[in-house]
Amino acid sequence: MPGLREWVLAFVLRYLRSQRRRAAPDLAFTVWRKQIANAARRAAKLPKDARVTEVDVNGVPAEWVERGLSRAHRVILYFHGGGYCGGSPDSHRPLVSRLCNTAHARALIPAYRIAPEYPFPAAFEDALVCYRWLLASGIDPDGIAIAGDSAGGGLALATAMAVRDEGLALPGCIVLISPWTDLALSGRSLLRATRLDPFLDIRDLAGFAHQYLDGNSPTDPHASPLYGEFHSLPSTLIHVGSNEVLKDDAVRTAKLAEEAGVDVSVEVWGDQYHVFQALPVKAAEASIARLGSFIRSRTVLSAVARPTVPAAGNEGAPTLENPQTPSGSRPG
Repeated sequence: MPGLREWVLAFVLRYLRSQRRRAAPDLAFTVWRKQIANAARRAAKLPKDARVTEVDVNGVPAEWVERGLSRAHRVILYFHGGGYCGGSPDSHRPLVSRLCNTAHARALIPAYRIAPEYPFPAAFEDALVCYRWLLASGIDPDGIAIAGDSAGGGLALATAMAVRDEGLALPGCIVLISPWTDLALSGRSLLRATRLDPFLDIRDLAGFAHQYLDGNSPTDPHASPLYGEFHSLPSTLIHVGSNEVLKDDAVRTAKLAEEAGVDVSVEVWGDQYHVFQALPVKAAEASIARLGSFIRSRTVLSAVARPTVPAAGNEGAPTLENPQTPSGSRPG
């Protein structure tokens, strides 16, 4: 059951959502962006041993984040959330830095272009630029984990699918936190969990989708990877809260991946809501520890990159026993 801290956080998140509702339509995204930035600074502090270095990734601003346990040749390419209309490396730096420590990795966080100024496919294009840049930098793809939360989780999955389709070397694994994979908004949890999830509801997501898609199809796999092809993707771990609006996006994504033969697990965390890993709650640390352990088990530490040839699937990849999850595991 949620404790006092969880109840207080939920109250604050509902209050912030009410502020967005009261904002004028032309100011709503400005309010959203300020809320994300302020919430990130207040929810968690950047650890003292964190090192942040700005870098230009072929025109995409980004930053490296490292911790004491980071290893140079194990890399998390992390796409921040924010509904494709907000968020930044700055807002997600504390969360990513904690993941770096448990994964013994460093992370590259791109400041990919966001809507409404830069609608689809701008974010998707930037994401591919970053992955290609890592390969060109000599990072062994087996040492790369593609990861992201919320919209960034959908972007991570869409990027992995495009990497496979282009014949580039696949990453070692994929890690998705509360991924938004269906901009058509067809998941039942969007309605069922509206009162349970204090952070987001279907009205928020409908507004984000409208601004980001800018008239493009909501079922385009580059925007909504739920409608893409899942074959030959690397091992994937998905974490989602039981009380969140995007629960069905996560569960349906895992089901399709499993049907396509992907080594995938979805872990549903009881009494948690959207991207709880970014908040100071007990479940957050346990989730981040699990995600980091998964990345360590699925990636290698090597300074030698293999040639970028078409991937032949996931044969020979190391395996991880499906763990006992907080409230459910593999999709049925």
